[in-house]
Amino acid sequence: QVRLVESGGSSVQAGGSLRLSCAVSGTPALMGWFRQAPGKGREGVAAIYTREKGTYYTDSVKGRFTVSQDNAKNTLYLQMNSLKPEDTAMYYCAARSYGRTGYPLGPSEYNYWGQGTQVTVSS
Repeated sequence: QVRLVESGGSSVQAGGSLRLSCAVSGTPALMGWFRQAPGKGREGVAAIYTREKGTYYTDSVKGRFTVSQDNAKNTLYLQMNSLKPEDTAMYYCAARSYGRTGYPLGPSEYNYWGQGTQVTVSS
């Protein structure tokens, strides 16, 4: 069983930075950050294999966002820099409890989800 609790969402101006945190209970194999804007589907933003440390990013955030983990604190992070209005969304932390997948940014590959934290970027 995996439990996920996100925090760190806020309202910021374009060009600003935020760091999202996800407190994790359990030992998932893969963890990811997803986002969903009003009227749109859930989009994979970043993912990390917790043991092998391989990371994945959607093209729109490469060079701006960084996913990382602190095993001592059982916490997953998403550092978001150079934020744009189009980054506005509800952000979710997710976990896949077993195995590898050929599509680490696919929402259907994950079996545990947090409740979400809102990020709003104003121009």
